Amino acid sequence: MNGIIPLWKERGMTSHDCVFKLRKILHTKKVGHTGTLDPEVEGVLPICIGRATKLAEYVTDEGKVYVAEITLGKSTTTEDATGETVATMDLAEISAEELQAALTKLTGKITQIPPMFSAVKVNGKKLYEYARAGIEVERPSRQVDIYSLVRLDGVSPLTESNPTFKLEISCGKGTYIRTLAVMIGELLGYPAHMSKLERTRSGFFKKEDCLTLAEIDEKMQANDTDFLYPLEKGIESMAKLEINEEIHAKVLNGVLLPKSLFQTVENEPRVALIFQEKLTAIYKPHPEKQDLFKPEKVIELQQA
Repeated sequence: MNGIIPLWKERGMTSHDCVFKLRKILHTKKVGHTGTLDPEVEGVLPICIGRATKLAEYVTDEGKVYVAEITLGKSTTTEDATGETVATMDLAEISAEELQAALTKLTGKITQIPPMFSAVKVNGKKLYEYARAGIEVERPSRQVDIYSLVRLDGVSPLTESNPTFKLEISCGKGTYIRTLAVMIGELLGYPAHMSKLERTRSGFFKKEDCLTLAEIDEKMQANDTDFLYPLEKGIESMAKLEINEEIHAKVLNGVLLPKSLFQTVENEPRVALIFQEKLTAIYKPHPEKQDLFKPEKVIELQQA
């Protein structure tokens, strides 16, 4: 079994829980997810099966869309609703225009510092391990891309009795939505936290494409695998090059290929090689030999 499953991860499960359960449902060990979703977050989680596990990093690199609820007037240790309260502040009225000005400032390339309760590693340990031990460490900042921030709940002002608003966030990989919520609060002059989150899109997969674990189990019992997308879906945005049978045989053996073969796509960081409409390998420019391309990954198995 090879392909990609757009899974709807339900609240209360870790991404690893989903992988563990799918291994049992699908009767295969080669299962990998494409980017962790916190247990309290539900949403789109593409799962790679079989040879598609070689594509997981490319699927992970694609953009994401979230719908978040953000609450002003209270900050927490985890930057979401699960943490202990750190600070509170009564809200004066915040107009829709003031909120929009803050959202506009945070659209584009921004710098974030990951939350202490996160899986980012510092000196070989995950930040949440330090946090649970009560140890504060310096966290590395990172640049992330925020493509758009759109308020979804109208234009009413935010007040002490109505401190929560809903936001659709389109962003690049590595974005911490919890931290974005805190940053919005800081621009408005208030403590803030992310009170709810749902991922509605991950790469090429939308909410409406997804199935739950129970639905996948039901289909498997009926010998129906129409939930499995082909490997080619995982490299939809990658530059592609059709190859002939002679080149195909070389690619299966991981042979270096001349740059001249890649004239139509030579400025791309990587290229998907397609033979008879199937993904065979991913090549990239050779770091030392400028006239050659080298295999980054050979996806198709060589026939015995």
